[in-house]
Amino acid sequence: MEVAEEAETETRALKPCLLRRNHSREQHGVAASCLEELRSKACDILAIDKSLAPVTLVLAEDGTIVDDDDYFLCLPSNTKFVALASNEKWAYSNSDGGTAWISQESFDVDETDSGGGLKWKNVARQLKEDLSSIILLSEEDLQVLIDVPCSDLAQELCQSCGTVQGLQNTLQQVLDQREEARQSKQLLELYLQALEKEGSVLSKQQESDAGFSDKMDAVDAGSNRESSSGITLASQVLTALKEKPAPELSLSSRDLELVTKEDPKALAVALNWGLKKTETVQQACHQELSLRLQQVQSLRSLRSVSARRSSLPGEPREPKRARQEPT
Repeated sequence: MEVAEEAETETRALKPCLLRRNHSREQHGVAASCLEELRSKACDILAIDKSLAPVTLVLAEDGTIVDDDDYFLCLPSNTKFVALASNEKWAYSNSDGGTAWISQESFDVDETDSGGGLKWKNVARQLKEDLSSIILLSEEDLQVLIDVPCSDLAQELCQSCGTVQGLQNTLQQVLDQREEARQSKQLLELYLQALEKEGSVLSKQQESDAGFSDKMDAVDAGSNRESSSGITLASQVLTALKEKPAPELSLSSRDLELVTKEDPKALAVALNWGLKKTETVQQACHQELSLRLQQVQSLRSLRSVSARRSSLPGEPREPKRARQEPT
């Protein structure tokens, strides 16, 4: 009876713990009733050479040395321990989500072995200390954190995978915004260069036309007198036809229609052009007018389709409206 009670007491006194070496992320679950038993199991499970004894057990959370059985019994279940051999020294590190387990010696080894693998960790630590440092991160650093597996980054930042996924999405948005800003700047530079080039071309054109202004005014006046009865175009339309490099792009649709309806011979006299050049301009105006009408029809068609879809989605389409739309 007493033997059974003692055995039951020992069974209840067993404390589940988590053990790991100071240079490994792999941890083992063990149960021990005292520190000596935990040290013994640590040597066996973690394959610690006996020549490295004595083994020191420290709390993985803050490196507190646990060498008192009473203190050990007061610790909660599944407490994490780091087993340190005689030649190892515990050093704080938050690289495993707040659990300090890595020694300075093993840290130096990891830094040499992993190389670029530690880069994302350093960037993550910087981000953990100050979230606003996202603004200061280079595009390379942003991309590094985006490429890190969500689970690894979550462990490093002591956050849930959902929170870290949102963070990575934000980092991607910051990266995209920088790329958009770069492209916008390039487009603006190209636009300014085009304006500068166009300004120089117009300046040269104005200088070349200045010498002929008197002659052109005289010709225009004579042409207007000769064709005043046959030309219905406004003076600003005639001016656009004569001065603009692509006049069809500058005129309204109504003016384009008027230009196409003019008699080529009368228009040629009014513009003091040859008949062939006048017909070419009229053809360009006709093509531009046709293109604009097609765009208007396409826009109206899209609007009608959108209106039918959004009006009564549960009812069939009305055939009468479908027939009336083209007209």
